[in-house]
Amino acid sequence: MRTEIIAVGTELLLGQIVDTNSSWMGEQLALAGIDSHYQTKVGDNWNRIEDAFRLALDRSDAVIVCGGLGPTQDDITREVLASVMGVELVLDEAIAERIRGMFASRSRAMPENNLRQAMVPVGARPIPQQPGTAPGLIAPIRWVRGVGAVTADDNAGSGEVLERVVYVVPGVPYEMREMVSGTVLGDIQRLAGVTATIESRVLRTWGQSESGLAEMLAGRIDELDEVGNPTLAFLASGIEGIKVRITAKGADSHDAWRLIDAEQAELELLLGDLVFAYDDDTMETTVLAELARNGLTLGVAETITGGRMSNRLSSAEAAMRAGTAPGAAKVGDPGLAGTSDNGGDHASATDETDRIFNGGIVARSAHMADYLLHAGSAQVSPLGDGLVPPVASAAGAEALARAARNRTGASVGLAVTAVEDRGSATEAHPFGTAFLAISIATHAGDGASPDVAHREASDEVRLPGDRERLADYSAISALNLLRLILQGRR
Repeated sequence: MRTEIIAVGTELLLGQIVDTNSSWMGEQLALAGIDSHYQTKVGDNWNRIEDAFRLALDRSDAVIVCGGLGPTQDDITREVLASVMGVELVLDEAIAERIRGMFASRSRAMPENNLRQAMVPVGARPIPQQPGTAPGLIAPIRWVRGVGAVTADDNAGSGEVLERVVYVVPGVPYEMREMVSGTVLGDIQRLAGVTATIESRVLRTWGQSESGLAEMLAGRIDELDEVGNPTLAFLASGIEGIKVRITAKGADSHDAWRLIDAEQAELELLLGDLVFAYDDDTMETTVLAELARNGLTLGVAETITGGRMSNRLSSAEAAMRAGTAPGAAKVGDPGLAGTSDNGGDHASATDETDRIFNGGIVARSAHMADYLLHAGSAQVSPLGDGLVPPVASAAGAEALARAARNRTGASVGLAVTAVEDRGSATEAHPFGTAFLAISIATHAGDGASPDVAHREASDEVRLPGDRERLADYSAISALNLLRLILQGRR
C-alpha cells in the first residue's frame, strides 16, 4: 500500500517553520511497515493544494494531509478536500459542541469563525482523537486516475475505479501525533493487511562520529543485510548523541523483541562504552541516575555552554522526580546503560529537599571567571593563592570544577571551557578545543563507592562545527566524561 504525505502551509515554503511533522510521520509509517513514497509541501493556495491532492490520489493509496485546519480564512484544506471529493461541507454538531465546550472550560466565548472547524465533507468522518479545536478527518474516495472522484452511480468509462483514503490532521505537532498514533497508523495497517508486528529500540551513543560508528559496525551490517531482519539505521542528533536504531519485524511483539534483544547484545559488545542510554533516556537522565545511585550531588561551572548543562539537568531531574521523563529513568534508579553493580546500599537522593543537581554557574566574562577562581583560591587554584590559570585551559577547567563543587556545596563539580574565539586559537589549541574537568570530594559516610570518591579528572577534546555546535558537543562530552567515571569506566 503506497502512502503519501502532503504538508500544507506557506510558512513551510518560506522557511519560517521547519517541517518536522512530515519527517516524524515518515518515520512512524516506516516503523509500522507501511511504504511512504512521496512527501510534498504546498502553500496556502487553493489551486496548488488541489493540484497536490489530485497528483497524490493518482499515485498513492493513502494520503496524509497535515495543516490548514485552523479557523482563519487561509485555512482551506477542508474546503479543497470537499471540492476534490465533489461534495458539500456540512456542519457536524457533535464537533461544534466539543469546540464550544473547550472555550467554555477556559471561560472564553467562542468566536463564530471557529465553527468553520466543525465543517466536514459529506462522506468523511472525524478522527476520534481531538486534543485541540481542529478535528482530524478520514475521507474514503472512489478515484479514477486522470478523472477524479466518482460516486457509485457514476460511469467511470474505461478508467479503473481505485479505493483511496485521505487522512487530514492538524499542523500542531502534539495534536497531529495523537491522531496519527491513535487512529491513522492502525487504519492504514488494516487497509494494507499488515499483520506482522514491527518494534524498534534506539541505542544512544557518544564518543564516535556517525561514519566512525558505521565503520565499527560495517561487518555486522553486512551480516544483517544478508538476513534482512532486523535492520540498523544511524541518526546524528547533536546534543542528544548519535543514535543507532534497531528495527525488527516479527509474527507478534514478543517475536520482534526477541530479535531486538539479541541484536542489542551483539551491538553492545561492539560499541562498549559508547552506549550511554536507550530509547528516550538522555545523557542527563543517565548521569542523574548514576549520581543518585552513588549518593552524590552535582554542581557545574559553564563557559562555552552558556547554561545548557544547568538547564538540561534541571529539567531532567524535575521530570524524573515527577515520573514524566520521556524515557524510563527516575530518581533512585539503579543506573542505566552500562551500569556496573558495585554492591552495598547506596544512598539515593529521592527526597524533594535532597536535590541531586545543586546548581550551576555561568561564567561568560573574564571578571566572573576570575571571581570564581580567586574566591577560595587556596582550595581552587593549583597555582596557589592569588594566582589563577587561563580559563580556556586544562588547568582552568580543573580549577572551575573545584569552584563549582565548593560554591554549590555539591560532592561533584563538573566544568567545561573551550577555545571558542578563533582569534585566540593556537596551533596547539585550535578553535573547537574543549577542556572538561571533574572534581569529586566525598566523606566516607556519603555512600559513594570507593572508585568514585575523592577523585579529579580532566580531558581535552577536539570538537567539530561552528560555535553553537561546539557548545552542544562540549555539554554532552563533559556529561559523558562524568558518566564514564561514575560507572567505573575511566
